[in-house]
Amino acid sequence: MDSPPPASPPLSPAPPAAAGQRPSGRTSWVRRYGRKGAAVGGALFLAFATFEYLTLPDAGPLVEQNPKTTALMEQRAAEAREAGRTPRQRQHWVALSSVSKPAIDAVLLSEDAGFYAHEGVDPVELKRALAEAWKEGELGRGASTLTQQLAKNLWLSTDRSLLRKLKELVLARRLEKTLSKNRILALYLNVVEWGNGVYGIEAGAREHFGISASRLSVAQGAVLAAMLPSPRKRAPSSGSKALRRRAFWVVEQMETFKRISAAQAQAAREELNRLFEGAPKSGGSEEEAEP
Repeated sequence: MDSPPPASPPLSPAPPAAAGQRPSGRTSWVRRYGRKGAAVGGALFLAFATFEYLTLPDAGPLVEQNPKTTALMEQRAAEAREAGRTPRQRQHWVALSSVSKPAIDAVLLSEDAGFYAHEGVDPVELKRALAEAWKEGELGRGASTLTQQLAKNLWLSTDRSLLRKLKELVLARRLEKTLSKNRILALYLNVVEWGNGVYGIEAGAREHFGISASRLSVAQGAVLAAMLPSPRKRAPSSGSKALRRRAFWVVEQMETFKRISAAQAQAAREELNRLFEGAPKSGGSEEEAEP
């Protein structure tokens, strides 16, 4: 009987590539063109970022000049014309000294309590907003300082793209480097939207309370401040539950941060009850903040 053939010796693993040995053609091609693609992409991004930065508006003229119009005003006018309506615009420029202190405090505590401490951007709030945007898959609202809001109102669209947000951040820093805090606040109070075709706190005071901004009470200032997230939906006469809740919250903040006394806060709450007493009851839920 024949004996079985001897077993073949086990195959030895392939020896490692020698130092300096060139990779296969496909691997080499991927690496070479991958590096080139990354370099070209980086260069294009840098060129685009530089172009965007250099073409952004200059804040210099705002040191002494008030803007005749804003991007938001132009957008609202275009929206009205597209809907077949005549654009409405009410605006009356006033100095910061012509606005009641309670109204100023109400707006600051409602929109940007750290306004006089930051340099245009609140890093903590911005980080939180970006983390939320990453989680939700879209850029939401919030985290915008008063300076950022001014930059958007003056020069940018209301879309929620990342590019618009980046422009807003750059322009906010530009405003802070060029203008004083009081000038930024004065510009904001004169251009921010306070109703349909109503811009600025003087026009807002006349539209909603029939008085000048210098005469606004604590309660009236709280109502105007509470309107800002949705100024065209939260008119005092609308019966908005969200407006009522926010106005009472603003008064609470003013008392907490010692802008008003306990007696003034109580008087403001009583006035708010009277202001909202005659308003129709709104059945709607919390309004989404307007763009």
